[in-house]
Amino acid sequence: MGRVRRALTGPSAIAVLVAAVAGVGFGLYWFQPWKLWQDETVQEALPGAVSVPAPPASAPAPAPSDEPSGQSAPAAGPHTWASGELISHEHATSGTVKLVRLADGSHVVRLENLDTSNGPDLRVWLTDAPVRRGRAGWHVFDDGKHVSLGRLKGNKGSQNYALPADVDPSDYRSVSIWCDRFDVSFGAAELARA
Repeated sequence: MGRVRRALTGPSAIAVLVAAVAGVGFGLYWFQPWKLWQDETVQEALPGAVSVPAPPASAPAPAPSDEPSGQSAPAAGPHTWASGELISHEHATSGTVKLVRLADGSHVVRLENLDTSNGPDLRVWLTDAPVRRGRAGWHVFDDGKHVSLGRLKGNKGSQNYALPADVDPSDYRSVSIWCDRFDVSFGAAELARA
C-alpha cells in the first residue's frame, strides 16, 4: 500500500497531473466548444439608408422636373453592386451577402439574415476564390487573394463590414465566413454583379 501511495504522490505523478490539467486548459482555449451553444445576434441598418416617409394624402403635385421625359434623378443612396446566397461549408450557414456602394463612393459587405454556428476567431473575408460546394470548398479561400474585413460581429442577424479605401471590389468574387484559427470556411457566397 505504501508503494501505491508514493507513486500517486511522487514527482512523476504530479508532473503528469499538471501536464493533463494544462492540456485540458489549452484545449478549451483553442477549441472554445462552449461557443457552439452561444448565439450572438447583431442587427445593423445599412449605412446611409434613409427611410422615406409616405407623402400625406393631400400632398401637392410635384414641380415639373428638369430631367428628360419627366424622369427624376437617380437616388443618391446605397446601391447593391453584387450579391449572392451563402452556402454551408464546415458548419450549416445561410443568409445573403451584398456588396453595397454607398452614396459617398465607399463600399461595404452586408450580411443579411446570417445564420451560422459561432466559433473561435471567425472573420469575414472578401476573396478572389470560387465558391465550391461540400468539402472541396472548405479550404480554398486562403489560397489566393483575400482581404479580412474584421471579426464576425455575430453569428446571427444583419451586419456591415467596410471595405478599406484601397480595395477594388471588382478584384474579388466571393465572401467567406472564415475560421482563422482552423483555416476553414464555415460558409461562403459567390458574388454576382447586380
